[in-house]
Amino acid sequence: MTHESGGFYSAEDADSFFEHGKPEHGEGAFYVWSHDEIATLLGPEKANRFNQFYGVEASGNAPPGSDPHNEFTGKNILIQRLTLGEAAKKFGQSEAALRGELEQSRETLFGVREKRPRPHLDDKIITSWNGLMIGAFAKAYQVLGQPEYLTAATEAASFVQDHLYQSDSRKLIRNYRDGASEIEGFVDDYANMIQGLLDLYEASFNVQWLEWARALQSTQDRLFFDDDSAGYYSATGQDPSILLRLKEDYDGAEPSPNSISILNLLRLAQITADESLEKRALATLSYFSDNLAAQPASAPQMLAAFTFSLAKPKQIVFAARRDAEDFKKMFQTLHKTFFPNKIVLLADGGKGQAYLARNLPFLKSAAPLENKATAFVCEDFVCQLPTADLERFKTLLRPAR
Repeated sequence: MTHESGGFYSAEDADSFFEHGKPEHGEGAFYVWSHDEIATLLGPEKANRFNQFYGVEASGNAPPGSDPHNEFTGKNILIQRLTLGEAAKKFGQSEAALRGELEQSRETLFGVREKRPRPHLDDKIITSWNGLMIGAFAKAYQVLGQPEYLTAATEAASFVQDHLYQSDSRKLIRNYRDGASEIEGFVDDYANMIQGLLDLYEASFNVQWLEWARALQSTQDRLFFDDDSAGYYSATGQDPSILLRLKEDYDGAEPSPNSISILNLLRLAQITADESLEKRALATLSYFSDNLAAQPASAPQMLAAFTFSLAKPKQIVFAARRDAEDFKKMFQTLHKTFFPNKIVLLADGGKGQAYLARNLPFLKSAAPLENKATAFVCEDFVCQLPTADLERFKTLLRPAR
């Protein structure tokens, strides 16, 4: 699902052929396994442990009521049912031995699966969806700390910047397949990319993503914002074939661009101290307020943005080097805590800090205490005393009673 240069493809079919050269096909054919198939490949003892760990059953493990066409009868979708510790205790093995055995079993099955007919790949790279993926991988890195997630987010952002962005006009292109299309981006391309870039900055603290997010927000406002009554149109109005410009607010399978944009504006307002961004966000909330009050369940993402607007967002400012071990511990501590409605900034003593300090002057003087990673916990950029002590930092993150 990933282009060699980092962009994410659109989709892979669920349906595929059972065997090469034969017409029979089915849902999940490439990915599912029968109980007997696994026993033949792994042998009875290893298969027994593998099956219990991954929930494999002789009759198939599709939940009752989830398979109306009986396509998964006797088939199993591998899903981890035990922790490694629970399984090791149950099977009387060390965790290290069981981990190695399961890894070997997965490699065996993977080798067999690779010989099956692959599902069709829709290899379009859509800017909007890549923005969502960038944000998801950035957040996964924040919480789980696995560097491959940050790498995936960074490479996808670089792909969009290199192939789907016109630096001279500061406009996004809608999609890419063997080259960028001629279709200019819609409002969801901008909203989702800006959100992804803000998340990526808060994961990597590479200020280039923050700079690009601000540039994209300016373009989005110029092309799509309704200056008369607020809210963002889905299209620019420059295409004569589009007779009616709509403003979406329904958060369905994808959140609406207006919901995402409100939160983007509020976050950027905090980062840049630009009150015009907050005013635009609140005006857009006001525009959709009747629908939001009448049908709140239809717009959960807009409710999240509304909650952010009502709260007093916290600013967590770290004064540290990005690669310092004590900073990494503070960063991990922050993301192990449920701490919504916040922005996270890094005063790195270099380009990033200088860029932020242009709009937030107090950051000019933010510096580590005694050359240790230091945290400032602030509200409206009025900060509590900075601390380099991890336990004190944990205390500052706790909500007031």
